[in-house]
Amino acid sequence: MKARQAKRLARTISAISLLVVIGAGATSISTAADQLSSGESNYTQLVVAPGESLWSIAAMVAADGQIAATVADIVAVNNLTGADLSAGMRLLVPIKS
Repeated sequence: MKARQAKRLARTISAISLLVVIGAGATSISTAADQLSSGESNYTQLVVAPGESLWSIAAMVAADGQIAATVADIVAVNNLTGADLSAGMRLLVPIKS
C-alpha cells in the first residue's frame, strides 16, 4: 500500500514540475514579444526561462553574430554584476535587427 502511495506522489510531483516548466516557457515567449511602453525603445523585455544563459539569450537577438557585444550590452543595460541568471528574471534585451 505504501509503495502505491509513493508512486502516486512521485507522479504528482513530476506532473506539477512539468507544468511549472511549461508555464515559465510560455511566459518567456509572451513577454519577449512585448515592447517596452516607454516610446521608441531599442529594447524589449524578456523573462529568463530555465536553462537560459546570457550567451544563449544574446545569440537569439544578436545582429550579424555580434554575440559578445550583445552580452556586454545586456549586462550594462540591466546593471548585472555577473553572468548568473535565474529563471523568471526579467531582462531588457536589444531588439533583433
